[in-house]
Amino acid sequence: MDKTHLTKEKIIAQAAPIFNQQGYSGTSISAIMAATGLKKGGIYNHFASKDELALAAFDYSINLIKQRYGQILKENSGNATGQLLGIINVLSDNAADSPVPGGCPVLNTAVESDDAHVLLRQRVREVMDEWHEMIGRIVARGIERGQFQPTVDGAALATILIALIEGAVMQSRLYHDPIHIRRAVDYINSYVQTTVVK
Repeated sequence: MDKTHLTKEKIIAQAAPIFNQQGYSGTSISAIMAATGLKKGGIYNHFASKDELALAAFDYSINLIKQRYGQILKENSGNATGQLLGIINVLSDNAADSPVPGGCPVLNTAVESDDAHVLLRQRVREVMDEWHEMIGRIVARGIERGQFQPTVDGAALATILIALIEGAVMQSRLYHDPIHIRRAVDYINSYVQTTVVK
């Protein structure tokens, strides 16, 4: 990896927590300059705009989460229940143990990325689509293997799980109290064991 690529990766890694904690609008180039030790021109040598850097930082944050759930899927290969409960834990862990400081980058960016930030909003939707599809695939495999009830609707389950987890993450952050995410995860785990698993 050449020096230019290493510098670009360093900028992204150091900008990601700033964007995740302060949001797109709240993040200034001067904050990125302070974190990286680079001048404005040094940053813009690698990124055409703040938008381009924000997208790269978001992708970086998401890739860290993907590594976590990728490991869960691998460790529980053949066990749909283990995969589903593992994914729930990974998504809920973003409240207290996010791989990027500031909590869940999907929740943070979704809240801010309205029509003024079209590209960020699109990127968040793509990640959310991936989460829905991943849960849907786990459910489909669980049904095929006889591990899940045949009546389980994967799309509906994905919507409910993600909504409960992301809503609980938001409440835990708002109140500075992890009880909300713990309650949501306890409820989801009970629901999966009593309603989804055969």
